[in-house]
This record gives sequence, structure tokens and C-alpha cells, in this order.
Amino acid sequence: MADERSSGPARGFASEDLRGALGAFATGVTVVTTSGEEHAYGMTANAFSSVSLDPPLVLVCVQSFSEGGDLIRKNGVFAVNILAAEQEPLSRYFASKDRPRGRDAFGEIPHRTVATGSPVLEGSVGYLDCTLSASHEAGDHVIFIGEVLALEYSHETSPLLFHGGGYRFLDES
Repeated sequence: MADERSSGPARGFASEDLRGALGAFATGVTVVTTSGEEHAYGMTANAFSSVSLDPPLVLVCVQSFSEGGDLIRKNGVFAVNILAAEQEPLSRYFASKDRPRGRDAFGEIPHRTVATGSPVLEGSVGYLDCTLSASHEAGDHVIFIGEVLALEYSHETSPLLFHGGGYRFLDES
């Protein structure tokens, strides 16, 4: 008889429960962009974190076998754009499966490029422009670690937040 522990730990919760627990943690909202020889690409993500100050490293988590993950691997660069409170429409745009792709992906989106050529969105709270340092498969996602080559930020601009399955805003009263 096989040892039941070999198939992994028994879990007393469903994936919806895990999603609910993780949703209790308020996060910032980002658009991760990359660009290579073919075209630029962007996707909404809230799995972003700092890793190290020296060297300057950040990470983003991207669904395995996604177009965005494949392009980050291929291009070797990405930028993390930290969205401002008024940029909720941009978050929704880059999360939509129906948005324009290829060379049209950024046609209507005000942006510029800095160090790596990855799009930096105008009006964001800040950005970190990175070269890919490492990637690690983890469950159904890939963790991309990037070394920050350029950055800009503003403490005067309110960030867009995500909590409990919805967008939130800071109440600075």
C-alpha cells in the first residue's frame, strides 16, 4: 500500500478558500511590460515584490505557459509599472483577453522607453525597468527576478490597490 503522504499534504480547503485568504492581503496593481524584436507586450499583475537592495532585484510572478511569460523569457527584459489610482482602466485593459495584440498593443497607450526598451506607462506612480536575472518554476506560475537598471517614482501620486477581489483607493483623510 502506498504511503498517502507521498502525494502531498492533505488540504482542508478549496482553491476558492485560498483565493479568498490571499485576497485579504491588499496589493498594489502593476502592468508588467516587455519588448523585443517583434513587438511590445503588457499584462496586469499584482504578484510583485522587492527581493534585494544590493544588488537591486525585484520579482514578478507570471502564469506558466502564458504569452507574457514566454516573451519575458525570450526578450530577457521587463518593466514593472506601478499604477496610479486613476489608472484602473489601464489595469482592466491589460487584463482583458480581447485587447489589441502585437504591434497594436500600445497604439493608444501613452508610454515611453528607458533602459531596456520595455514600455513605461505615462502617469504611473513609478516604474522599475529590469533585465532578467533568473526565473524559477513554482506551481502554475514562473517567478521572474529582474535586476533594476532604471527607476522613477512619485510619493505624491496615489496608487491603485487591489483587495478582496476589487480595486481600492487610499483614503488620505
